[in-house]
Amino acid sequence: MANALRLGIIGLGRGFMLTLPALKADSRVALAGAFDLRREARERFADEFGAPAFDTLDALLYSPVIDAVYIATPHELHAEQAIAALRAGKHVLVEKPMATTLADCARIERAAADAGKVLVVGPSHGFDAPVQAAAQLVASGRFGAVRMVTALNFTDFMFRPRRPEELDSARGGGVVYSQAAHQIDVVRRLVGQPVSSVRAVAANWDSSRPSEGAYTALVTFEAGAAASLTYSGYAHYDSDELVGWIAELGYDKDPDRYGEARKRLATLSSQDEIEAKLKRTYGVPAVAADTPAPHHEHFGFIIVSCDRADLKLSPKGLSIYGDTERDFQPIEPPALPRKEVIDEFVGGCLALSLIHI
Repeated sequence: MANALRLGIIGLGRGFMLTLPALKADSRVALAGAFDLRREARERFADEFGAPAFDTLDALLYSPVIDAVYIATPHELHAEQAIAALRAGKHVLVEKPMATTLADCARIERAAADAGKVLVVGPSHGFDAPVQAAAQLVASGRFGAVRMVTALNFTDFMFRPRRPEELDSARGGGVVYSQAAHQIDVVRRLVGQPVSSVRAVAANWDSSRPSEGAYTALVTFEAGAAASLTYSGYAHYDSDELVGWIAELGYDKDPDRYGEARKRLATLSSQDEIEAKLKRTYGVPAVAADTPAPHHEHFGFIIVSCDRADLKLSPKGLSIYGDTERDFQPIEPPALPRKEVIDEFVGGCLALSLIHI
């Protein structure tokens, strides 16, 4: 594939599976290699893509057939792997969260600047098409200044099958690292201003799931706007009700399946839970690619309040509540999930390559 970005994959887990359709469909991307600790995942990758499956991370990073990497490993590994990739001369797309400390985020940023390479954090719901459309409306000034964003999401996150590190805050587990990264990215993109302050409370309300499962935060911005962010992953209320019973990944949801996550988890031993999580990853024979979602991905109920209108985001489009009229602007269903973040990353890498020719 001439002039394609030769992409190496670090971590063949669930994140990779969700992003794979967009990678495979992009003619600018060649899946050129992968590293994962699981032999069966490496072998499947080599068979499916005819590309090398590396036994070590360094072998991938210093391979001449790799231009860029997509890091989709556990959170605690992001910083060191991203920095190593940048120092090896690779562009980096790293899953959220960027890292588990602000100091490590700064280290990654410095490494990207020193290397002169592209660094993108994602996929995140800040790239969702309805978020981008709403952000463009806000930036246009059509409805006056943005004043407030209300964002809330109530899910069953804490009661889905988890690996041990996903419930260990010291290792990047819990909803602050896994979910707040989405919500903060969404509101920052919508407001389009630098953040001036953050006040938040996070808590663990269930000792059987030993990490933060809920938070609420107030974020203020330099020009005076404010955003309230609320998230609970304790599998009680389901805020997908507020967006037409469409799930986070864009699929229709059956509200009669209430309580399913807690009921299923109650039947699993600790080892069963780990194995149930593993069954959703790449390289497991029983796991097939998901069918395309009919709606855009989303991250809960979001309203943007401007001087002359409130904008409500949904997986199908934008509802605009003006001074005297109400309007709905539909957004075409997605051709592929996560296409937007791949567009941004690949476009940036190829543009930088042209500059350096």
